[in-house]
Amino acid sequence: MQKTNIVAKIVEQRKLDIKNKGFGFGHSIPVERKRPVVPFMQSKGVILEVKRASPSKGDIAPDLNAVETALTYRKNGAKAISCLTEENYFKGSLSDLINICNQVQDVAVLRKDFLLEEEEIEISYRCGADAVLLISGILSQEKLISMAGKCASLGIRALVEVRTQEDAYKAIEAHKAYPETIVFGVNSRNLKDFSIDLLAPAMLKQELGGKVIFESGICTAEASRLIAQMGFTGLLLGEFAARNPSKAVEFVKAFCNGSEAPNLSADFNLKLALKIKKHQTDAKKNKRPMVKICGLTRTQDIDLAVKFGADFIGFIFAPGFERSVYGQRFDTIKEKLSSYTDVVKVAVITDTESSEAKYAIQMVKDGVLDCLQFHGLSYKNIRAELLSLPHYFAVTDSASIDASAIRTLSDYGEARILQDCKGHEYCKQVPLWIAGGITVENVQNLIKTYNPELIDVSGGIESNSSQKGIKDEQLLEKLFNLIEN
Repeated sequence: MQKTNIVAKIVEQRKLDIKNKGFGFGHSIPVERKRPVVPFMQSKGVILEVKRASPSKGDIAPDLNAVETALTYRKNGAKAISCLTEENYFKGSLSDLINICNQVQDVAVLRKDFLLEEEEIEISYRCGADAVLLISGILSQEKLISMAGKCASLGIRALVEVRTQEDAYKAIEAHKAYPETIVFGVNSRNLKDFSIDLLAPAMLKQELGGKVIFESGICTAEASRLIAQMGFTGLLLGEFAARNPSKAVEFVKAFCNGSEAPNLSADFNLKLALKIKKHQTDAKKNKRPMVKICGLTRTQDIDLAVKFGADFIGFIFAPGFERSVYGQRFDTIKEKLSSYTDVVKVAVITDTESSEAKYAIQMVKDGVLDCLQFHGLSYKNIRAELLSLPHYFAVTDSASIDASAIRTLSDYGEARILQDCKGHEYCKQVPLWIAGGITVENVQNLIKTYNPELIDVSGGIESNSSQKGIKDEQLLEKLFNLIEN
């Protein structure tokens, strides 16, 4: 079933409203601007949003007082205040914008809406906005440049929001025309279906360059800190800020102070984002999911996995697991690992205090292995020191994955979560990394059903159940042939 394109519905309704009500949507618009222009996002900080509702969450804060909320944001250190003025789906208005701008004189105010015409920028300026949101995905290249030019002529800035590669191309061209006017923002939320991908901004950050704002999807201070450590100039905080205006200060402090401490996990996220993006644009690979071959115990099997096209290779460091490589097994593998430069080398651990895990952790610290897989472990039980290392979590269940466990990890900023479930009932709320009894017999059906970003295969490519960890070359080759067709 095709998903509803929510943004298309919003835009069509907006066109009807403009036709019936005009660009002022029935509100009394000031004849001229009364407020001096406050520079928008010239330095690092958090944008806090005045937001009553959204298409994905429904009512968020329906009784929110726009001015009181904005003043609370100002008190709590907001670098800028975003005011949603879309009336049908977000329950905002131009009156909110006018009232906020009349009361807040020293903090920049962004008008956030689905603007389509230059006349709307003129109205935004007269209402007191210091910047407007321009959504690259709903504007043509010519219109985006024209609207950015209108902002430049008025002395206000444009936060140009992108989500896809095509959006980014348009935004970059507009920035060439008006470099002092445009600030880039990347939305982690897909406006077509309002799903979240916390790595989407990182996939485009490098090529956009300069100042880039991370938009949407953040609801804990821990995630806010991680975003800062990934090098973003700003963070736009919407739903959580609107629900808890007085607590937004926690996010501001976490973001503004977050980049002071180095974080290898943040670096890994950036590298992972680029790897995913490269996979998506590689004509030979983009029609299939990424593949992790796990439970490897021999160099000859690693060679085969890499030869056939594995993107990740996994090694188990856990007591009681027959495929564990801790000790002499890993000693025979270790020296050759540096030659595998195009794959991500993963250490799977199930108990952070075991001897096996402590050794694996040291291997990640030493750069012998690339990241940790916290398998079946709770976020809150992992020490901060380990969370700062390159890692991802694996949630396990024999029947179906608990969606609340996935949401909790996502809330803490975990951008990718492996779902290991032999019942093949996965949570679809996040980009799918799936594992659990994947074989050459079921792999095509699982890919068709779930369209995963990554599949993790271990026992399904072993022909001798009494020799776990010994991969079968024919099964391994067949697996890759199946997923590529």
